Amino acid sequence: MHSFAHPATWLHLDWVLVVVLVWLLIGAAGVMALRRFRFVATVLFPLGAFFSIVLMAVALSAAFADPEVAVLPLGLPQLPFHLRLDSLSSFFLLLIGGVSAGVSTFAAGYFRKGEGTPPGLICLEYHVFLASIALVVLADDAYVFMVVWETMAFSSFFLVMANHRIPEIRRAGYLYMLVAHIGALGILLCFGLLQANTGDYTFANMRSQHLTPFWGSVAFCLAVFGFGAKAGLLPLHAWLPEAHPAAPSPFSALMSGVMLKIALYGILRVGFDLLQTRIWWWGVLLMAVGLASALFGVVFSTVQVEMKRLLAYSSIENIGLICAGLGLSMLFASYGMQAYSALALTAALYHTISHAFFKSLLFCSTGAVLHATGERSLGKLGGLMRFMPWVAWPTLIGVLSCAGLPPFGGFVAEWLLLQSFLFTTGLPSSFLDMLVPVMAAMIALIAALSGYTMVKYFGVIFLGQPRDEKLANAHDAGLWERLGMLWLAVGCVMLGLFPNQVIAVMDPVTKLLVQAGLAHTVADNGWLLVPVHMDRASYAPAIFLLGVLTTFGLTFLLVRKLYHGRMRRVPPWDCGHPWQTARMQDSAEGFGQPIRQIFEPFFRIDRHLPTAFDAQPSYKVQVEDPLWYWLYLPLVRLVEWVSRLVGLLQQGRIAVYLMYSFVTLIVVLLVVKR
Repeated sequence: MHSFAHPATWLHLDWVLVVVLVWLLIGAAGVMALRRFRFVATVLFPLGAFFSIVLMAVALSAAFADPEVAVLPLGLPQLPFHLRLDSLSSFFLLLIGGVSAGVSTFAAGYFRKGEGTPPGLICLEYHVFLASIALVVLADDAYVFMVVWETMAFSSFFLVMANHRIPEIRRAGYLYMLVAHIGALGILLCFGLLQANTGDYTFANMRSQHLTPFWGSVAFCLAVFGFGAKAGLLPLHAWLPEAHPAAPSPFSALMSGVMLKIALYGILRVGFDLLQTRIWWWGVLLMAVGLASALFGVVFSTVQVEMKRLLAYSSIENIGLICAGLGLSMLFASYGMQAYSALALTAALYHTISHAFFKSLLFCSTGAVLHATGERSLGKLGGLMRFMPWVAWPTLIGVLSCAGLPPFGGFVAEWLLLQSFLFTTGLPSSFLDMLVPVMAAMIALIAALSGYTMVKYFGVIFLGQPRDEKLANAHDAGLWERLGMLWLAVGCVMLGLFPNQVIAVMDPVTKLLVQAGLAHTVADNGWLLVPVHMDRASYAPAIFLLGVLTTFGLTFLLVRKLYHGRMRRVPPWDCGHPWQTARMQDSAEGFGQPIRQIFEPFFRIDRHLPTAFDAQPSYKVQVEDPLWYWLYLPLVRLVEWVSRLVGLLQQGRIAVYLMYSFVTLIVVLLVVKR
């Protein structure tokens, strides 16, 4: 049992628990100052951001240290809390601290007027959510894991329901909680199998068990189902595009940037750490589910006309790509190809932390636009770069990173993922040798569509002319919001410029999970990122950035020299038609129309056509998720039918209930042998 000692001898785990405790105290202070907007915004949220940075520093130090364990005298008498801080936990704590520091800073400016719930209560829910997320990655037994997992689910549910007076938000919160509990049942059953009927639910005991291939496969599928429900994998994705638009933007940023990654942590912990076997089709299953989710998410994001719903579907796409990388790593590991397994796992981890930063940044910028304009529909925005430059430029960094363009973190992640899919010629199965390159082509298609979506997102919101006169009154972000977005934007840039250093932090994780790493390879090549060998592929982010800066510098000098620094403002080219208006520029619907036509079988399209008798004729196209009608609604009807059938037993008469007891007793006497 570990105990707190003199501060000079405190371990990393002690400091993490201190940060968790401080977050809980900040939440309690928020309740004490329930409706004091200024105190909550300018004191409590920045204080939470400071301790997020502390957590980030502690996790970075712990990433290279030996695992630390603790047993806390909490919980039930015979079920204390077992905690463990290893390299995998440290990596996700680093992610939690880095992203929450920026989001908490942004929230200090965002909640200056509240979001339908008293700010002190929001502060409590927010910091309980952060504390529970940190404890999830520290949990070292099934009991404490499920306790903090459900705490995370309930606190995030209340965050989604911050504007609970709106019926659509209440429906989104109910759907989220329903899917979360369905997933929790899968996780609970998975832990029940992993303990192998020993009665010991600690993770150390689960690691020592060697399940048969059948029961190991059942446990793995339950883990993918349970954690996939929280991550938004198909077909349990339906809550995500509903809950993200419903929640206030800082919560959407944390849910997409952090909470979805905690679900991926669960898959990593079970599939790579607790299960001691590796079967090749586990990797194929995870790749198939991941790529299906990625393609589904990116296609639906291209046709969305609401900002946060577009980003929600984009998150489904990115989570799918990460799962594809995890599946490929598991496939390589099942055949003993540890070096390639480490490459695929590194790509997945890089995409995990990169997505955490750029998607949180995009959700924060969406919140700034929503506060400044009161609009969330892309069809009513435009030209905001002129009025909101402090929001536009960080958003551009997030968009470029999400689109997978250098020199940002999103490019490094997708480049490593494609490299790992190209190293498959050594697989012993000809079927897999054929299948994996096809999946690599799908990743290229998904990356192209993702870039298309980000062009639409940034172009429709910030470029062109304002589509509404009131947009001219849009105000730029405040100081706290600017600082939060700047922190996240710097994270996107640093992940792109220093990939070798980031991979060095990931190296203990890959060595823990697949017994191999890339740190030695990349360290031997200086500033070049070389995943396997120089003859195969390399990337030099510093040289690329130097080329970009040189090009811009020469252009600037030539303009200064030839035009003597003069600047002219002239109207844009009007194609020979000088009476153009904002209505004539490409809309969000028009931008997505080609993709909608190409991938029409993916959608359920409801068209409202004008008639000759309409006073104001209009044409409207509504794109819906077909899985609602193929899967969810039939399940709802089935549950309702079973409920009505069971309801027939409830007659309300004591004689009938006594008859049920008598019949049950007779059946038991006939069935049970003496």
